[in-house]
Amino acid sequence: MTFDGSQPWRQKATDFFSSSGVRLKQAGQSAGGNVADVAGKVGSMVKSKWVIFQEKRQSKQDWAPPKETVQERLISAATSTTVLLRKGLNETKEKVVVGKVKVEEAAKKTLNNIERWQKGVATNDVFGVPIEVVVQREQSGKAVPQVLVTCADYLIVSGMSSEYLFKSEEDKKTVKNLISLFNEDWKASIPDSTSPIDVASLIKCYLASLPEPLTTFVLFNELREERSRIRELRNILKKLPNVNYMTLEFVTALLLRVSQKFSLNKMDSRSLAIEMAPLIMWQKGDSGEELRLYFRYGLKGGPSKSADVASKANSFDYLEEEEEEDVQIPLDDAAPPDYGAIEVIQCLIEHHNAVFTDANETIWR
Repeated sequence: MTFDGSQPWRQKATDFFSSSGVRLKQAGQSAGGNVADVAGKVGSMVKSKWVIFQEKRQSKQDWAPPKETVQERLISAATSTTVLLRKGLNETKEKVVVGKVKVEEAAKKTLNNIERWQKGVATNDVFGVPIEVVVQREQSGKAVPQVLVTCADYLIVSGMSSEYLFKSEEDKKTVKNLISLFNEDWKASIPDSTSPIDVASLIKCYLASLPEPLTTFVLFNELREERSRIRELRNILKKLPNVNYMTLEFVTALLLRVSQKFSLNKMDSRSLAIEMAPLIMWQKGDSGEELRLYFRYGLKGGPSKSADVASKANSFDYLEEEEEEDVQIPLDDAAPPDYGAIEVIQCLIEHHNAVFTDANETIWR
């Protein structure tokens, strides 16, 4: 028995299933990636389900149960397909949400990696990395980078009598190897045959590599104005971050020990201050810039003008050998040294114990 209204119902159902499948696939494509594939498969399943229904309807009129009208069959098919559509759409939405979360997580991880790279945390480098990052990474219980502790211990044991310590020119290849050694392992030991001159130069290289001086940019003018006033200097230095304060105390304590051996090494507090002030207390573009570039980037006269300073500070690929060229430490003939900064460092050396009254006593091995 044929129902007169079957044709309109059949056409409506065909349009419903076809358009639903297409819309689902379009929604999936807008979500992007694997979600579009899932939506496409669901859409294909919807349309194929209706095709099968039509084929069976045409090939076998008695396919439907007794007394079941065309409308009832269409309603049943539409109901089951709607469930399928809703399931497909829900799965699509869930995948979009999951995909969004994954994208956000990946973006956050990327930003974290960029920040870590900028701070030098992404690598194990010691040179060219902010001092607080190095100390935090080492977790040695000390507020001083281990490379400085290792160098100081070495000099106390076997370097105090070396002439012009912290002034004589180093062996480029040896210092380069030492930098690589500590960048690979901050707990590394200095080979016994190493010259104290090269170890002192390694300390200078480390200080020059810091993105900001130990005394910080903020306190530069305050310290320079007070110069040799012990009480005022003591109060200003208390404003430093703990790592900077303790490292400055440590370095100047070492320099005090060196100056006490002046009769052997010919380096008094003034001479040491002249050598070390441009590496401990400085401002960008001052008269000590060329000297810092020398220790940062190599004994070849510094990086090219177009070089990326931030990148080179992190990679610290310098001190390359040039056998044909005898490179000398820059003498800064064009600009006079910063005597104000020199006086500050000289005061910190000569009056170390009076300035750093609340610092832990430095114990040498």
